[in-house]
Amino acid sequence: MRQEGEHLGKLFGTDGIRGEANRYPMDGAMAFSVGQALVHFLKSKSTRPQVVIGRDTRISGPMLESALVAGITSMGGDPFLTGVLPTPGIAHYSRISRFNAGIVISASHNPYRDNGIKVFSGEGFKLSDQQEDLIEAMVLGGELPKMVAPPHEIGESHKSDDAADSYVEFIAQCFPSGHTAKGMKIVIDTANGATCRVAPRVFERLGVTTTVIHNEPNGLNINDRCGSQHTEDLQKRVVELGADLGLAFDGDGDRLIAVDEKGRRLTGDQILVICAKVLKREGRLKNNLLVTTVISNLGLSVACKRHGFVHHASKVGDRFVLEDMKRLGGALGGEESGHIIFLDRHTTGDGLLASMQLIASVIKEEKPLSELSSLMDIYPQKLISVSVKSKPEMSSIALVMEAIRQAEKKLGDDGRVLVRYSGTENLCRVMVEGPTQDLTEKYCGQIADAVRTAIG
Repeated sequence: MRQEGEHLGKLFGTDGIRGEANRYPMDGAMAFSVGQALVHFLKSKSTRPQVVIGRDTRISGPMLESALVAGITSMGGDPFLTGVLPTPGIAHYSRISRFNAGIVISASHNPYRDNGIKVFSGEGFKLSDQQEDLIEAMVLGGELPKMVAPPHEIGESHKSDDAADSYVEFIAQCFPSGHTAKGMKIVIDTANGATCRVAPRVFERLGVTTTVIHNEPNGLNINDRCGSQHTEDLQKRVVELGADLGLAFDGDGDRLIAVDEKGRRLTGDQILVICAKVLKREGRLKNNLLVTTVISNLGLSVACKRHGFVHHASKVGDRFVLEDMKRLGGALGGEESGHIIFLDRHTTGDGLLASMQLIASVIKEEKPLSELSSLMDIYPQKLISVSVKSKPEMSSIALVMEAIRQAEKKLGDDGRVLVRYSGTENLCRVMVEGPTQDLTEKYCGQIADAVRTAIG
């Protein structure tokens, strides 16, 4: 049984600062303070920090952007605005244009009511825990109003009109030379989100026949029954059009979920195994290592043994995957949700980059995606999220621990149990894998019932 928590009680979580409607909304005042604190933090390295800001298509994005601009300029920093651009596009642009930091206004795969802030360093990586702690202390400390710049040092806001072009060029160049995707038919779902403008341009560069769905954002429809979380429309269109495959991105473009030519959904785990196999054959899978998280399907571990990969399981969260990749010398890692990192290409998870590598794998293997998906068998899995009133140490809850012990005893080597608290919500997530769907659901339900009784 694995148990873990993620930055409990912190302003910054594993995916930035996120506000959720009706719980702790991200508002202009918070965004203003974050902009101020970030610039004050950056002034240790630059007297006039430059910060690039991008956003997804949520209706609250421009409001939060304005608040960030006000906070940054009030402290003597210069913000550069890209408008709508995927999260990995901001990470890329921060690095190549040598900004001091990059900010993305997005709540990723969450509904439009939520929004948040992700911060990247000038090197394109998310900030470290220590750096986030310093910024958080300033945001919550109440001293920022005393630190504002004098009138003659107030910053200026600028437009960055070439950011999207730069990102499209970068992604297109990630498709391997010497191979062509011309003649392929692909359906893409942009989730009415940040990839709605750049994704069609990338696939046009590849010369594929592309059908785009859910690419008409109105501020309220991001991730609404579409994108990586909801692939039903994509699956239907792939079959109707006889496409080679379908690709679904989430609202901020850092995740990829694929659909094969038969209309079957592939998980991020399956995409990772497919890409790892090709990289290993080409000698590009550094240390033969594949890094995923503890909630990857048990079938991934089995596939790694079968194909000769070294598998390492990190804590849940892309930042932990990245940390372990860097520490262990890995080039490929990611999450079951479709957040996939090619560290030899980029500093963060990137749905469009992952799609380039997946399409290339189909071409190189000369096999349909449905056949490549069989490289990994998916074990039956059940996940139940239980609302909880508190988050005590799991080992201290006798009723829950007994339910976990009983499940692990019955499942043996044919299954596993993972119980963990959410890092951003008052939830306990219970995940069970087993040899059959019935057994998996039975034991997951029993453990979830124990959690409800004890702390629900």
